[in-house]
Amino acid sequence: MPSRRTVLAATAGLTSALTAGAPPAHADDRRLRALVSRMTLEEKVGQVFVSRVYGHSATAPDQADVDANLAELGVRTAAELLARYRVGGIIYFTWAHNTRDPQQIADLSDGIQRASLQQPRGLPVLISTDQEHGVVCRIGKPATLFPGAMALGAGGSRADATTLGRLAGRELRAMGVRQNYSPVADVNVNPANPVIGVRSFGADPGAVADLVAAEVEGYRSAGVAATAKHFPGHGDTAVDSHTGFPVITHTRDVWETLDAAPFRAAIAAGIDSVMTGHLLVPSLDDSGDPATLSRPIVTGILRERLGFDGVVVTDALGMAGVRTKYGDDRVPVLALKAGVDQLLDPPLLDVAWNAVLKAVQTGELTEARLAESVLRILRLKAKLGLLDEPYVGQARVGRTVGARDHLAQADRIADRTTTLLVNEGPVLPLSPRAHPRLLVVGADPASPSGTTGPPTGVLAAALTELGFTATALSTGLTPSAATIAQAVTAAGTADAVVVGTYNVTAASPQRTLVDQLAATGRPVIAVAIRNPYDVARLPSAKAHLATYSWTDVELRAAARVIAGAVAPHGKLPVPVQRADDPTGVLYPIGHGLTY
Repeated sequence: MPSRRTVLAATAGLTSALTAGAPPAHADDRRLRALVSRMTLEEKVGQVFVSRVYGHSATAPDQADVDANLAELGVRTAAELLARYRVGGIIYFTWAHNTRDPQQIADLSDGIQRASLQQPRGLPVLISTDQEHGVVCRIGKPATLFPGAMALGAGGSRADATTLGRLAGRELRAMGVRQNYSPVADVNVNPANPVIGVRSFGADPGAVADLVAAEVEGYRSAGVAATAKHFPGHGDTAVDSHTGFPVITHTRDVWETLDAAPFRAAIAAGIDSVMTGHLLVPSLDDSGDPATLSRPIVTGILRERLGFDGVVVTDALGMAGVRTKYGDDRVPVLALKAGVDQLLDPPLLDVAWNAVLKAVQTGELTEARLAESVLRILRLKAKLGLLDEPYVGQARVGRTVGARDHLAQADRIADRTTTLLVNEGPVLPLSPRAHPRLLVVGADPASPSGTTGPPTGVLAAALTELGFTATALSTGLTPSAATIAQAVTAAGTADAVVVGTYNVTAASPQRTLVDQLAATGRPVIAVAIRNPYDVARLPSAKAHLATYSWTDVELRAAARVIAGAVAPHGKLPVPVQRADDPTGVLYPIGHGLTY
């Protein structure tokens, strides 16, 4: 591994004195500009790309990952990727086998830095990931997993949001990840939103703005670049930009009061990067282009009007929302012309890289414009300490990732987020003396990284630890008549039934499951493990809780509330509409019971 002195020499003696949230000192900026001026055109092109790469190792991935790299990227390893394309960033994914465990992640990060710095005029790589917590996590246990954004919205604590950013940031930095694509700054005002939902802090723009800013402050204190997404706001859509092209119909005035507030707050808090959304907002740009490719939105609004001069990164360029109008060779060029700095995960890196190179060579894109983005990226790398200390090593990982006090903080935060919506009787809290035998049934969706097993099993285990005898029975997202009958039979020997529900619709057989369990006469406690809107369609349950995710930390907190070990404190961060009249509100923002 090159020494610190070698690294500094490789970066032209740059030791940044940049302070968090402050503009670069003139002398340091002059050195960075000099560094940019010595780069070849090909090196500048590489710096604006953030690529995926398969494998747990930078030089010796498994054969299946070598094959995937060859098929998609034309290289065998991360080291070859850096040698060929000189990319400025790499993003980690679970499905790309980058995130097996903390020690491996740290080794991969160091291997990537070593491979990049060994190149002529080599620069450290800005390694990123999507560690939102809640339903989107790329790094699982033993790393600390915190409640997700909407759960934090239910807790309503700025201090908790800051704590999450600070502790999660420390763990990411210990593993070599210096840029996190979080927090989500979208205001989720559409209950039918298929892609944001509980990833948002809520539906009130002021509350979302406060929590976004607080989380940004936490990440900044940990030396990790937070990323506010998805500008100009993805909260009011019924289309997923991964698979379609969302259209936001907000007027300019509505956008100013609703969508813009969290991004303004993030910028005021010193956000280092902002991610664009692949969505159409005609009131902001009537060209028909997605925001990622819109100069009026990226440059005119984000940079000039809101005053953001940090790094602008696209959402992943393989998503349908950015590919519906232009080909993969045009998208990266148009994004740079719009004012973007980092091009995230193009589906065909070779096509995208050569398209940008050709655009500069033909004059469509000036080299000066490209250099502006490279300079912003280098400023961020300098600010994060990458030009001084790009390596992390193993020692810090063991001391930091999944530290006992971090895990305890996550549990305490979760205890403040669980929301009790209904409690007839009251049924809750249950006691092992009055209700010793519990049946836990319900949906077991695919597990995010923050889980150790199916939600029914995790919840049953947590209740058993609290003194109950809890039995788990997975009934799935769409329970059959036979499965429902099995659950009803099992309820006959239980004193109460806990049902985990997942995004219940009007036609969902989950409704039949709850109704038939309630008909047994046993108390039924419904726990909405994703969106909190399920309560409107399940009137037969005697009690309703919302956890906003099915990760272990949130399910354990729900168990403590059910058992009365802690009182519920969460308040709805979004309104719940009536099932029979979506224009009417069943439970408003701020609703939440306690005992």
